[in-house]
Amino acid sequence: MSLIEVSDKLLYVAFMCYLIATFLFGGAIKPAKENVPKGASKLGTLAIAITIVGFLSHLGYFITRWMYTGHAPVSNMFEFTTAFGMFLVFSFIIIYFMYKVSALGVVALPIAILIIGYAAMFPSETSPLVPSLQSDFLAVHVITAALGQSILSISAVAGILYLLKAVDKSATQKERVWLEVVMYVCVLVVGFVIASVTFNGMGVERTYQFVNNEGSVTTETYNMPTLFMFEDAVQVEKNADGQYVETTEQNLGVIQLPPLFDSRQFTIVSWSILFGSVLYGLLRLIGRRSITSMVQPLVKRVDLTLVDEIGYRSVLIGFPVFTLGALIFAMMWAQIAWGRYWGWDPKEVWALITWLFYAAFLHLRLSKGWEGKKSAWLAIVGFAIVMFNLVAVNLIIAGLHSYA
Repeated sequence: MSLIEVSDKLLYVAFMCYLIATFLFGGAIKPAKENVPKGASKLGTLAIAITIVGFLSHLGYFITRWMYTGHAPVSNMFEFTTAFGMFLVFSFIIIYFMYKVSALGVVALPIAILIIGYAAMFPSETSPLVPSLQSDFLAVHVITAALGQSILSISAVAGILYLLKAVDKSATQKERVWLEVVMYVCVLVVGFVIASVTFNGMGVERTYQFVNNEGSVTTETYNMPTLFMFEDAVQVEKNADGQYVETTEQNLGVIQLPPLFDSRQFTIVSWSILFGSVLYGLLRLIGRRSITSMVQPLVKRVDLTLVDEIGYRSVLIGFPVFTLGALIFAMMWAQIAWGRYWGWDPKEVWALITWLFYAAFLHLRLSKGWEGKKSAWLAIVGFAIVMFNLVAVNLIIAGLHSYA
């Protein structure tokens, strides 16, 4: 068995461990009584133990892939996203041992699982580094930036827990609606996973060729039924010689998009929204109440003061790490790769926006006393900015980082 095969299997083991640990953490926090039964305490201990096993397996994936490729496995979307999930779990483990709050695992681990699931939509094949990535600062810059983002993301985990506990029937209608919107978005992400698993199980695969923005011919494979594609895209298939030839299949109902848009991402997002919305509707129909109301019983024992502190401490620790990786090391790498420290590339701009947002978070927290609900909402908005940077900026907006 080759190193790359071992690496893939270790990632699968990590995924399964995180999934099992999520249910165990759910069992550990389910009791609503003040005195936690011994069984729940044992479940919490078992859950964190399995989480650590999953993280070690995830780390093994990272190291073996590094050994196989000869460079840090953070050079494309598959590698970076799986690494981001690994650092998120690492940050959760550290925070867990600092505060011993099992409820964090019920939110943090599903986010890591969904991030790994999101990574699975990208090609996992290894390839030589492009010239701009052939620098020691690649590993230093990207790993530090991903670690900083993962620590900052824990503040959103704490923020969701805080709001689930604090936004009750006495809260304003606006607060309840916005929290339900957050729950709806979470269900949409689950919808993406369900759609991916469903269509992969059905063996859905369509391949198209088109001329990209650089004027070269690109081949792209859809693993979901095609809803959108580029204006000049032609459906192709491999012949006996391994060459792509045009097929005679009709693409009825497919919407043509100009090259400015990423038709594959539009298709994936559309199916995710469809599956997620159907799932959301079914959950509301079966439960006969909002998703927020269904989840709130699980957080009855959450200490609001402690969770608020976790959110603040996460930003306090993650902010300087992110500053070091996403700005300082990034500028050093930019000087080596492109001969300038700053060039207003979309990725650079959104890294700066993320930095400014969390700087404002700390300012409002320390000087204006924005604690509790305000702090929790800010943490969730910050996580949305991080995810926009990861998804939209990397995939939709063209720039010097588009090679990823």
